[in-house]
Amino acid sequence: MLTKRLPTAIAISMGLLTLIGLLFSAPNINRITLTWGVLLAAIALLFGILNLLIVHTRRLLDERNLYSGVLVISMMLVFVAAFADQAGIDIVGGSAVNFLFQNVQLPLESALASLLAFFLLFAIVNLLKRRRSFKTVLFIVIVIFALIGSVIPRLTIIPDSISEVITTVTSVIDSVVVASGVRGLILGIALGTVMLSLRLLFGMERPYNK
Repeated sequence: MLTKRLPTAIAISMGLLTLIGLLFSAPNINRITLTWGVLLAAIALLFGILNLLIVHTRRLLDERNLYSGVLVISMMLVFVAAFADQAGIDIVGGSAVNFLFQNVQLPLESALASLLAFFLLFAIVNLLKRRRSFKTVLFIVIVIFALIGSVIPRLTIIPDSISEVITTVTSVIDSVVVASGVRGLILGIALGTVMLSLRLLFGMERPYNK
């Protein structure tokens, strides 16, 4: 029974301390709770990374899983690069972590971003096959205008008058449709965060006991 009540009491106490610090402008309380939170999050992240490395190392040795092998090698490269940077060891003529980011992660992210247009086209085709409604047509029109608006202004063969019209329509879509959707998402996230915080504060939600 104590193992269930103790985490709940600690969570409620920390939540009340944070709330008091925010309501009454107590920077010392906020600094203490933030420091503890960052420390616990860093420890949890470290244990999560180590657990991920151990699990995929076992899968690599037992099942000869290719994905696990690539993941383990990638994690070891990052660990070695970070250790070399901290120890002052020059491996690649500069920061080893920055070298991995510029030559491995950045090209992969660019390749994935370039496939976005094909993913959207595939989604549009599947959407037209399954459901044909006003919302579907509106989604397709917005996606087409967004794709055209990002490409047409950079083409020199397109007349300036056409480019200006497309740019204007695209800017209207960005400032009205996209901005409204983003604001709605942010508002929903804020309300969900408040509700979850209240449930945690009153002990109705107990993810730490699972």
